[in-house]
Amino acid sequence: MLIMEHFIENLERSLHRGFIDQQYYKSGSYQPQLLVNNTKTNENVVTSLTAELNSSYSFLFSVAFITESGLALLKSQLFDLQLKGIKGRMLTSTYLSFNKPKVFKELLKLKNVEVRLTDVEGFHAKGYIFERKDHYSLIVGSSNLTATALKVNHEWNIKLTSHGNGEIIYHFMNQFEEVWEEAHPLTEIWIDTYEQAYEPPNFQNEVNKVQELPGLYQTNSVRKSLEIEPNEMQTAALDGIQQVRNAGHDKALIISATGTGKTYLAGFDVRSFNPRRMLFIVHREQILLKAKDDFQRILGGCDKDFGVMTGSSKQVDGKYIFATVQTLVKNSILQAFDPEAFDYILIDEVHKAGAKSYQDVINYFNPKFLLGMTATPERTDDYNLYALFDYNVAYEIRLQEALEEDMLCPFHYFGVTDLEHNGATIDDVTLTSKLVSDERVHHLIDKVQYYGFSGDKVRGLIFCSKRGEAKELSAQLNEHGYKTQALTGEAAQKSREHYVRSLENGELDYLITVDIFNEGVDIPAVNQVVMLRETQSSIIFIQQLGRGLRKHESKDFVTIIDFIGNYENNYLIPVALSGDQSQNKDNIRRRTKDTSYIKGVSSINFEEIAKERIYKSINKATLTAQKIFNEAFVELKKRIGRTPLLHDFMLNHSIDPVVIVNKHKNYHQFLLKMKEETAGLTTYEEQVLTMFSLEILDGKRLHEVILLERMLQYGSVHIDDFRQRIIQLGGESDDDTIASMQRIFDLSFFSAKDEKNMVESR
Repeated sequence: MLIMEHFIENLERSLHRGFIDQQYYKSGSYQPQLLVNNTKTNENVVTSLTAELNSSYSFLFSVAFITESGLALLKSQLFDLQLKGIKGRMLTSTYLSFNKPKVFKELLKLKNVEVRLTDVEGFHAKGYIFERKDHYSLIVGSSNLTATALKVNHEWNIKLTSHGNGEIIYHFMNQFEEVWEEAHPLTEIWIDTYEQAYEPPNFQNEVNKVQELPGLYQTNSVRKSLEIEPNEMQTAALDGIQQVRNAGHDKALIISATGTGKTYLAGFDVRSFNPRRMLFIVHREQILLKAKDDFQRILGGCDKDFGVMTGSSKQVDGKYIFATVQTLVKNSILQAFDPEAFDYILIDEVHKAGAKSYQDVINYFNPKFLLGMTATPERTDDYNLYALFDYNVAYEIRLQEALEEDMLCPFHYFGVTDLEHNGATIDDVTLTSKLVSDERVHHLIDKVQYYGFSGDKVRGLIFCSKRGEAKELSAQLNEHGYKTQALTGEAAQKSREHYVRSLENGELDYLITVDIFNEGVDIPAVNQVVMLRETQSSIIFIQQLGRGLRKHESKDFVTIIDFIGNYENNYLIPVALSGDQSQNKDNIRRRTKDTSYIKGVSSINFEEIAKERIYKSINKATLTAQKIFNEAFVELKKRIGRTPLLHDFMLNHSIDPVVIVNKHKNYHQFLLKMKEETAGLTTYEEQVLTMFSLEILDGKRLHEVILLERMLQYGSVHIDDFRQRIIQLGGESDDDTIASMQRIFDLSFFSAKDEKNMVESR
């Protein structure tokens, strides 16, 4: 009774403030809210929707329009609710023929959601009702169950809270039940009938989603230079390259996520540079042939202007030469060229440039301009890629930015729970026999079917941990009616290309691989990527995820299904997805719980048990091991070409400076640990630096940060000016607060033990 009285009192305060007086001094936790999608503040409607779902006892959806991508935003939450025995009902329709037959098939997969279809004329309702322990929540407004409506579009939705006896919830529930009773259940028979008669409405005629090629082009034997124009990202990158040249430099590095049109970007820059001759170097023939075709579309010219140098072709006389490094590095071929033969040399996948073959080629030629392109400049070896290009990073766009700019195919990532049987979960030492047991194969099939794919049929890649696992899994999936092929590093290049074409043509459902396809393979039609192995590296994780991120006319999004077992490195999953290299455990936990950093209609979803396994991994991980600090320091020093300042770690999204000083007391001590030359500090200076580092660097108390800033800027600060500045920033300026702050700076705040620790920090 007391709990109910407290709820009603809280609700009354909330409604008074929300509907009567926004200045009302008593606030509550149930205030009406306007739910919108705002990329600047990382707000979106789906965050509130999933939060309500996760704490509901039951739920009702009334939505006219549903898309597969919109449904994907909720699938993992609905699965978790199913495990808890929580059910819901969904009311929809065929209004305007918006809902495609396939989305109704996806709805049938939701075992805890009963779906009915209404024939109400002009059904266009958009409302979500959630039953809680002591009240109801409602989200009503303009958002249908589509990814754009829940994450991107300019939408208005009101979130309200009501007691069960409230009139507003009575009207909504009564209206829902009235339509529900007249609606008919969703069944496979109904879907078959609907599919046979379905005709997409005119407004759904979709434009070609493949944006790497901006326009039509001629295919005559003599091709003219075509008016293919760069997109916004490519224009910015071209400006960056030109600025490097204008500054008198002859080298530049482009860092650009897979699928963002690096090849076209390079073609545009070559067109602008207009070299006498150009050399394009890459490590795989498959990439080389596609690059040649792309360049020919942009540059125009006769076929004889474009030469190919591979193991089977030695066309050395063209104006534009496209060569594999393996062919070019042979002495009989390399020495036949004049070192000054090419004005412009371009190296694709340049992160491989530390290899001897690349070094031999780079050291031999003397071009007027050298351009390198890569999606992953970070290296696990000691080679300094940035130094090769004199630290001239002309442009950089990583995964998050590329998604925000709509340059990549949207993805829905699902961190799903790997098999658990008799208390044992798949981990990094599990035997191959258990990895391909009947039980795990059925578990795999259940998950890939539930989370699905975009398009008419699955075209998937499965990444395994062992070669034997890949081969046996392929055999078992084939027995279950799938068409799959295992490919490992043992497979010849022609065999790989054959099976890739088979996947693209729909002759295969899955390619199952272990140690290939992380990079250098372009299969835009891939609409499902399955990760059936431990995440050992955030770089490899993004490379594998990136296999499905190229846009293609056959898909609206790509589904990523990551099976999460009891792996020590599970903490790398949120690190890789967010790009957060801070090594701050609190940050990584937040990235696991709040995934609003993913832009556009893409989403990151974790099943509850899988999420708990990630939290467990974060808790156990030693993120402040000296090896991690060493690697981050070396990588940052390579990137900027000098000893980093503490500020550089923040600017370059590396380790959190607070993590560094919590481990080493201050940055001077950290540099000594890195064996860097530093200016000597007196004992007193060391103490002061330690105090500032441990007490002020985290910025948790506004007053100390502002005072230090003003003192560094002006030398001294009058107390009245300081108070005024604090008030401007919304802080407290009473005497007790000011006195407490002063005690920090004169060290009287600290105990004798604190002072002793500061002295010993040296």
